[in-house]
Amino acid sequence: MSEFTNHKALRVEKLVELFQLVIREELTSELVPGYQQVIDHAGPADVIAVVDKLVQLQIPMPELKKGINKALNLLGKSLQNFPYQPPVSGSFFHVLNQNNEQIDLRLKSIRPLFKELNQNQRDPLLRKELKNKFVDLSRIDLHYQIKENVLFPLIERYLPDYRCLQVMWSFHDDIRRNLKEAISMLDLADPDLKRFNRLAGDIFFNIYAIKFREERLLFPIVSELIPEKELNALIPESLEIGFPFVQPAIHSEEQTAIKPESSGEVDLKTGHLSAEQIQLIFNHLPIDITYVDENNQVKFFSTPEKRIFRRTNSIIGRDVKNCHPHESVHVVEQIVDAFRKGEKDKASFWIQMKGEFILIQYFAVRDEKGNYKGVVEVSQEITEIRNIQGEKRLLDWTH
Repeated sequence: MSEFTNHKALRVEKLVELFQLVIREELTSELVPGYQQVIDHAGPADVIAVVDKLVQLQIPMPELKKGINKALNLLGKSLQNFPYQPPVSGSFFHVLNQNNEQIDLRLKSIRPLFKELNQNQRDPLLRKELKNKFVDLSRIDLHYQIKENVLFPLIERYLPDYRCLQVMWSFHDDIRRNLKEAISMLDLADPDLKRFNRLAGDIFFNIYAIKFREERLLFPIVSELIPEKELNALIPESLEIGFPFVQPAIHSEEQTAIKPESSGEVDLKTGHLSAEQIQLIFNHLPIDITYVDENNQVKFFSTPEKRIFRRTNSIIGRDVKNCHPHESVHVVEQIVDAFRKGEKDKASFWIQMKGEFILIQYFAVRDEKGNYKGVVEVSQEITEIRNIQGEKRLLDWTH
């Protein structure tokens, strides 16, 4: 082999050129031979490094995703033929792959119904059956939540080229959004078949693309970097979210528990509480609380009986900008920057989600001297509160 094929930095540099040409739609058949050597020898680590560099170039995400899809198609043969060792049975990645197999089975069961719909789109029984299958497939969201909330934080601690995860997360959101719209369309008596076909095509393409990139690019590289024991320790936390289709067996010794570092009481100036009491108070408030310190690291979150937004222990110590999809992270950065500069102390948002009205507020945290010490996020379901009228001065538990 030449020095080029053995030198990752040279391959990555050349691949970045190739990907940029594809993104700008400037790659012609005449130019392809000049990149054939790197196309033939590209491996998973190269792709991860290239995508990381492209993200840092701040290419708009829609353009970046479209270009990556096209460029990876050029590398398809070399990536498919790259030496691959399946994960050990029962391991964390093996469980994720088992769920991928179930996802594949569901896509295959949808395909013939999808073809029938194009022949008889007004058949209500056909639409109902297809909708049920898409609803079942939408459980794939749990698979993606496990990756985003449990796996990605660990990868960020080990992999310098972690920004490829932002692109993968954005593809997750595309799949979620398209599944939701496809399911809604199947409730219509006369759905726009052209639109539905496009949605279904995008769903199939993106799910299979993400499946391949998980199993043949990301998981193998991560397995080389992170000890298997640490990866398998993610299983208990993932079970809190729930795997979509295949649930792994877990041994009691793998279970973890959070224990206070000290049983002594903490002086809060307005009282003294034990660590257990502080934890109980936070967890009995009917709100979600997340605290990010002045270094932008997630330091704490509460665990009330009903959480509005998913949180896992893996986010502790994570940079807050990596806890949000690429498309919304700029809003978080804008809020934190304004708080840090002392320009603002509060930001509020409200959304409707799953039939509930959610109030999301961010508050700047400052010490007695006014120094910025971070931000606390408070989310609350306020549907009932919005409906309150008049006064209630007497105890009445019947309403």
